[in-house]
Amino acid sequence: MIGCRTLPAALSTPVARRAKCGCAEPAPPAVHRHVSCPAPYRSIYRDHCEATLDVVMNLQFHLIEKLWQTFWYSTAPSSDSTTTIVPNSDEEIEGVIPSEKLIALCKFEPVKQWMRSCDHILYQALVEILIPDVLRPVPSTLTQAIRNFAKSLESWLTSAMSNFPQEIVRTKAAVVSAFAQTLRRYTSLNHLAQAARAVLQNTSQINQMLSDLNRVDFANVQEQASWVCQCDESVVQRLEQDFKVTLQQQSSLDQWAAWLDNVVSQVLKPHEGSPSFPRAARQFLLKWSFYSSMVIRDLTLRSAASFGSFHLIRLLYDEYMFYLVEHRVAQATGETPIAVMGEFSDLSSMMPPLLEKDASFSEDISDLGSDGDVSRGTCEPAIKSERIEINHSLQEI
Repeated sequence: MIGCRTLPAALSTPVARRAKCGCAEPAPPAVHRHVSCPAPYRSIYRDHCEATLDVVMNLQFHLIEKLWQTFWYSTAPSSDSTTTIVPNSDEEIEGVIPSEKLIALCKFEPVKQWMRSCDHILYQALVEILIPDVLRPVPSTLTQAIRNFAKSLESWLTSAMSNFPQEIVRTKAAVVSAFAQTLRRYTSLNHLAQAARAVLQNTSQINQMLSDLNRVDFANVQEQASWVCQCDESVVQRLEQDFKVTLQQQSSLDQWAAWLDNVVSQVLKPHEGSPSFPRAARQFLLKWSFYSSMVIRDLTLRSAASFGSFHLIRLLYDEYMFYLVEHRVAQATGETPIAVMGEFSDLSSMMPPLLEKDASFSEDISDLGSDGDVSRGTCEPAIKSERIEINHSLQEI
């Protein structure tokens, strides 16, 4: 049986494990004005986190469900639902906390905050272990395994904590949901990156994209977008020219990533150190998405031969911008990206819906990046209409 106290021997020591993943336990909070969080509970929960880390590092995703069931053992609480007993001595906990007292302990807000901080650190470490570089190729079998794992997380947790009050379950589920969403987003971003890499390495497609982009009426785009976004016209023009130059140079995916990172740095630099930094970052995402959708619309109306390539690149750059911004906000606020996603859950509604990695998605991406996308001629508009419907809400942002 997988317990929260017995760890697999995948890694050497708890200290080595935490050092390897950058995982550090936050300082224990005060449970009450004169009552500290019991040290045995901190030790038990730390061991539980270490066991979770070991299981995921060994890619034994299916064991997480059993691990959670073991820790949040499903023992029915006493009939007195108002129990508020908090263990005050180390002797009262000998490796196992009675169900009623565990529930009572979890009801204390400082303890919930402490557990949430531990979870943020743990799940961020797991993300960085599973997907250390969102642009680097990941085996398709591992990608699918991670996505299946993400789909199951919330149901596993709610099932394991079925006997706990909803307020406690919601606290735990919020962090797990942010973790699952992050895994889904990062695997989608990684898949898009590999598809776009082929487009960016194709000289004929790049030349066609440049030709089509030079036909876009950017003055009209700026005129329509300025009322909504109220952006500095000089900044928009500079980004337009930089984009064209970078495209003309047939830059690699890594060079494009560096360019996007530089754009984020320039735009958010005036807001560094300001409490309004997270809001400014969200506003930038909205404006970036609005401008890019206007350009895509213009390409659509002109029946651009390279529409498929632009559509794929746009999907990738929007997702990567989201990735960069969430990390900048995390750095500015001193939180982990997982914590940012939990706190600013509305960020996800500002970006295109995640594309599930199924057969149809893989086929569509392959079509978008194929060599045939340049030579479709008069048949292009009908094909483009079908592709636009796949991401209809993307065009509505």
